[in-house]
Amino acid sequence: MALKRNNERRLVLSPDSATPIDATYDFRASARTPGVWNELGLRLNLIWDALSVFVAREGRVIRVIGEPGMGAGDFIEVVLPEAPLRAAMVRYGLNVLGLSVIISMITAALVYFALNGLLVQPMTRITRNMLGFSQSPEDASRIIVPSARQDEIGTAERELAHMQRELAQTLQQKSRLAALGLAVSKINHDLRNMLANAQLISDRLSSLPDPAVQRFAPKLIASLGRAINLADSTLKFGRAEEAQPRRELVALRPLVAEVGDGLSLPREGAVDWTIEIEPSLRVDADRDQLYRVLSNLARNALQALEQQEPAKGHIRISARRNGQHVTIEVVDDGPGVPEKARAHLFQAFQGSARKGGTGLGLAVAHELVAAHGGTIRLRDTDRGATFEVEIPDRST
Repeated sequence: MALKRNNERRLVLSPDSATPIDATYDFRASARTPGVWNELGLRLNLIWDALSVFVAREGRVIRVIGEPGMGAGDFIEVVLPEAPLRAAMVRYGLNVLGLSVIISMITAALVYFALNGLLVQPMTRITRNMLGFSQSPEDASRIIVPSARQDEIGTAERELAHMQRELAQTLQQKSRLAALGLAVSKINHDLRNMLANAQLISDRLSSLPDPAVQRFAPKLIASLGRAINLADSTLKFGRAEEAQPRRELVALRPLVAEVGDGLSLPREGAVDWTIEIEPSLRVDADRDQLYRVLSNLARNALQALEQQEPAKGHIRISARRNGQHVTIEVVDDGPGVPEKARAHLFQAFQGSARKGGTGLGLAVAHELVAAHGGTIRLRDTDRGATFEVEIPDRST
């Protein structure tokens, strides 16, 4: 080791013997060429020199020249064997490698626990819940309880819970409908026999000379005939089927008058009944099915009027032809249809607008009108309810 100061080179540590120098490395600032690219080249050369230590032949002796600190001299020169330097670099590299492995393991553990807590466990919980719910979808206790998370996992949990609740309600409703269909199928046969007996008695009544009997007996017989036909087709509704309409040109005004007679309308001092239909108006429809549609709509209007205080009001049925369509309106001035019932208005057991109602009347009416290729809808009005039925003519 030698130190140069004041143009005087002083040997600080002397070697035991003269040793040839294999490589020299000068780190003095005066030995550098100024410039950005030159500085970058110097950095790359230093990296290359450090790596070349591991591939150089063993036993080399190197000389390192640098500037001493605190202005102790012009430069300091160190001549040393390369083997200890290589060993120190190996130890340093192994230390860095070990520290990197430890840091990597800690980082991997943190990432694992973070992903497991944030994604894997919630997704496992959702999957496990879906499998459990699929085994018994009618069990409300199997519906997932959403967490308070506001990210995609939380959104998925809330949407899954909403879907499971709707599915459970739908399946429960389907089960009740199946049970109802089974009960109806058991009583249908006996009910039809009783109606048939009543029809035979009505036939005998029609032979009496009393004018009142002669007036009402045909209507009673016709009503019993429709009741028998309805009993025969009850199971078809349970199978989500209705008989195809047997369409013909039907005089609409007498049919509506028959609906009023069946509901005992008008009722003096309580419910007024108005028919605004031209006598010449004909509609291309199945007479019995159209009667059921208008009867259900008029009966709903009558029940709505009877529930209000005072139990009185007005029901009006009007119709008009618009080209190849006949539009029928059933209007009442009752309390109207509540907003809660509007969302499922034409769905059985969901669209009832009154307490204790089943909603079957509107569901049947919607199905029968759809079988004619028509539409039925509730119009927005300021007061009461207005149902509009549109029946198109058969295409030729």
